[in-house]
Amino acid sequence: MASSRSVLNFQSFTSQALSADDVQLIETSVEQFGAPLLMLDCDIIRQQYRALSNALPNVTLHFALKPLPHPAVVRTLLQEGASFDLATSGEVELVAQEGVPAERTIHTHPIKRDADIRDALAYGCHVFVVDNLNELAKFKAYNDQVELLVRLSFRNSEAFADLSKKFGCTPEQALTIIETAKEWNIHIKGLSFHVGSQTMNPQKYVEAINTCRVVMEQAVERGLPALSTLDIGGGFPVNYTKQVMPIDQFCVPINEALSLLPETVQVIAEPGRFIVAQSMMSVASVMGQAERDGQTWYYLDDGVYGSFSGLIFDDAQYPLVTLKQGDECAPSVLAGPTCDSIDVIAENIMLPKLDNGDLIIGRMMGAYTSATATDFNFFKRAQTVVFNEQVANCERMIG
Repeated sequence: MASSRSVLNFQSFTSQALSADDVQLIETSVEQFGAPLLMLDCDIIRQQYRALSNALPNVTLHFALKPLPHPAVVRTLLQEGASFDLATSGEVELVAQEGVPAERTIHTHPIKRDADIRDALAYGCHVFVVDNLNELAKFKAYNDQVELLVRLSFRNSEAFADLSKKFGCTPEQALTIIETAKEWNIHIKGLSFHVGSQTMNPQKYVEAINTCRVVMEQAVERGLPALSTLDIGGGFPVNYTKQVMPIDQFCVPINEALSLLPETVQVIAEPGRFIVAQSMMSVASVMGQAERDGQTWYYLDDGVYGSFSGLIFDDAQYPLVTLKQGDECAPSVLAGPTCDSIDVIAENIMLPKLDNGDLIIGRMMGAYTSATATDFNFFKRAQTVVFNEQVANCERMIG
């Protein structure tokens, strides 16, 4: 399974060489906290949030906690005026602990237990998502407390994760749900969709927006209440090892499609990866090494059961660099610490000769890394160190 992952080449990342300040900060952090580490920079979270806000000026951004549910991320975005997208009772608990006003949250998991609904309502979150009649029926007991969004499905084979494979309904099914909700006296607030994680083509959003606009028109034609909200989901792309379209350009056709909606429709979004992917670097150290099949295998103290879990399920391609410099590079393998042979980070990667204790740095490590890490084999997951949470004094904290 490890051999099926794409090959990384160290020399292709020389343009992303670390600055002297980065190197000093990494080395100082490892001296203080040890390795492995995840270094979270809240300034980058602010930068990414502001970039997307500027690119979608008429859209309310609800940060999706799923890729990086860290308290410092919540606090930073709360200071920026962000809203939040929740999917579980654990996420409800996190935002409640950090003082997020409930009116700035939505709960978008299409499939929920009754306890999930009750937990969210107790907190004060009252906007939920459904995509089928079975789910709609769960809200009969709460019809005077909730507003619902009906999620449509738009398949996207090009995305990292085609979320419409698992969730969403057809336009005709959506109209049936809206009609049934009227019979059950349940308020349908609007529609939602998610075109898939790391979507490279903005036309996917345009197509979905246009379809939702038609559904809204058809609902009125059928004598149903006018829909007031459209949730365009997340999926906005970021640079891993390949350049993607700048976000301001990416959103131009999206804004054009949104401008065709009735002025009474409020538009919201659920960005996750775009906000946090760039905000974190991983730092792993070489535990040991061996020569195998003409390559040097370097065994790190972090791997695919830890911070590099996205290599297994997320298809992420993390840029990797080492602090060790050398004129001669040789084909090498970076492996994780566990006793499982699948725990391989990169193969045929060109590296200088490393010593035990040398450091490997992963970039773009903010999304689906610490959030999906495990303690498999009792190797503890990387500690997160937070930088620049306080804008004025750049206070550091341990997460």
